[in-house]
Amino acid sequence: MSITTASPSTPSPAAELPSGRSDLVIVGAGVVGLAHAFEAARRGLTVTVIERDWQPVGASVRNFGHCCITAQRGDLLELAYRSRAGWLEAAKSSGLWAKEAGALVVARSEAELAVLEELREERGADTVRLRTREEVAGELGRGADAGDIVGGAFLPDDLRVNPREAAPDLAAWLSIQPNVTVVWGTNVNGVEEGTVHTGRGPVHGDRILVCVGHDLDRLYPTAAEEHGIERCRLTMARVAAPDAFRTDAAILTATSMLRYDAFTAMPSGPRLREEVIGHSPELLDVVANVMFTRLPDGTVLVGDSHAYGRTAIPFEDEPTAQLLLDSAAKVLGTGGLQVKERWQGVYASSGSGPLLVRDMAPGVRAISVTSGIGMTLSFGLAAATFDESLAATA
Repeated sequence: MSITTASPSTPSPAAELPSGRSDLVIVGAGVVGLAHAFEAARRGLTVTVIERDWQPVGASVRNFGHCCITAQRGDLLELAYRSRAGWLEAAKSSGLWAKEAGALVVARSEAELAVLEELREERGADTVRLRTREEVAGELGRGADAGDIVGGAFLPDDLRVNPREAAPDLAAWLSIQPNVTVVWGTNVNGVEEGTVHTGRGPVHGDRILVCVGHDLDRLYPTAAEEHGIERCRLTMARVAAPDAFRTDAAILTATSMLRYDAFTAMPSGPRLREEVIGHSPELLDVVANVMFTRLPDGTVLVGDSHAYGRTAIPFEDEPTAQLLLDSAAKVLGTGGLQVKERWQGVYASSGSGPLLVRDMAPGVRAISVTSGIGMTLSFGLAAATFDESLAATA
């Protein structure tokens, strides 16, 4: 396969449908769809990507850009590590920013530290590296006032990408590959074996992948209802970094540990939950994950809360936003944070499980990550999709 190595840029709007038939048609230019396009192109297939908007604007650009590898468990852990390798390969090919910065979990109580120690015992000291109070305080840019910190753990395998640029840069790079066509501004009305019907006409392919996340109910409402897909709304903000805060590692806290199976499965997980209920029930009321990550420009993404429903209500609750900012400021040891931007994140969520992978017709498969780990799993899912295909045709 011949790969074009020109530097990517913002995708150029184009709405011309391909004249011929592709090996693969992908509906949706979010990170899951683009990861599948990258993997397919790498394997020499011809690919057409169809996106209703003129650039990625959904879940793929509204998140932290944290590929949360270590916090996964079971089959998802293996998939996450495979995805990590895919992200690094995509970064090498396309030039998108992906930094092996890891994650720092801040422990502010003995129960929090106990969870990290137990995870270290399970995973090993290379994967979960315990940190002293002084080391954690130094990473956060705090001095002798960090008496609320008891320690922490560094997770070196976690990966950082820039959510504002990762999907657009990957799409731009794909669009200049000789075997890839990316069609923007084109709404899909229906899908059947061999054909994707759009507002601009039909697009034909031997195989079709529908990667539209929470909008699966627009095309396949019954499948979405059976899986219990809802839209999860997040309260997010971008803030000016405190002067002493320099680390590129993602910063996780106790509420983060309550969100991920690797932590909650530890013996001290229930004790941690009860502790957080005791001192910060308001954080659990908004299903908070108090975490933050630094963007390449030095500003910091802060979030987030979680609210669930079949429709994403557009109104943001200011007390919730302020609660998250205040909670992050306490971890950073600062009196307040200067907000540069606010926005509402959104992703697909389901109590039935973190993934929906379903064959909707011969040669037509729907793939949605129905939890907040789409960036984490995207490239692993893509590799698994094509491995399964190869195995089936061998």
